[in-house]
Amino acid sequence: MTDTPTVKFRSDMTVELIKATASDADVVWAARVSTKGESSLEDVEGDAERSRGLINYLMRDRHGTPFEHNSMTFFVSAPIFVFREFMRHRMASYNEESGRYRELQPVFYVPGPDRPLVQQGKTGAYHFVDGSPEQYGVVVEQTQRACEQAYASYQAMLGAGVAREVARGVLPVATYSAMYVTMNARSLMNFLSLRTKREDSHFPSFPQREIEMVAEQMEEQWAALMPLTHASFEANGRVAP
Repeated sequence: MTDTPTVKFRSDMTVELIKATASDADVVWAARVSTKGESSLEDVEGDAERSRGLINYLMRDRHGTPFEHNSMTFFVSAPIFVFREFMRHRMASYNEESGRYRELQPVFYVPGPDRPLVQQGKTGAYHFVDGSPEQYGVVVEQTQRACEQAYASYQAMLGAGVAREVARGVLPVATYSAMYVTMNARSLMNFLSLRTKREDSHFPSFPQREIEMVAEQMEEQWAALMPLTHASFEANGRVAP
């Protein structure tokens, strides 16, 4: 009989860009086919820097389809509740770790000490502020207690021969999972416009902090791939074209 794994707690999210075919030049040749036809093929390996104005025009006037001819695949590790928010965005492809087919590991999310805990204001006009040390202590204690008990119940059912897909029902949404997510730059910009908070956004959003932590890492990696497109996204109020 194998030993029961040790329960672990963490407060970070990890995002790894594992595969990408994405560059600013992809926007240029996709846009120019509308006016140049087959001669737009000459732009496939072109210098996108010379077409900075075109990219900005497309972004500003929201000509969105040229931003779709690229692809990025990320490997994300985060709590299940983050993935459930993520999958509200139906413009990406997802494959997630399955609790039906493998035993889930006892890794659970507990907020870090810098995570604001207290909501102030009414729905639609609220903000979060830091909690007291006492409140943070309650969060950590109760989260750890609940997750440890849930995992013990999960293990008890598995030990009794209950199927994984049944036993997993007791595990909380704080359980870490992993998934691949694939999307293009236009879809990613839509995601970022809703899942990051920026004061200079034309349409400010107020995401839950945990999914914003994922979004920030995705944006950093995308910006390195398509710096002109990212700069134009920022300059035009972070509105998806």
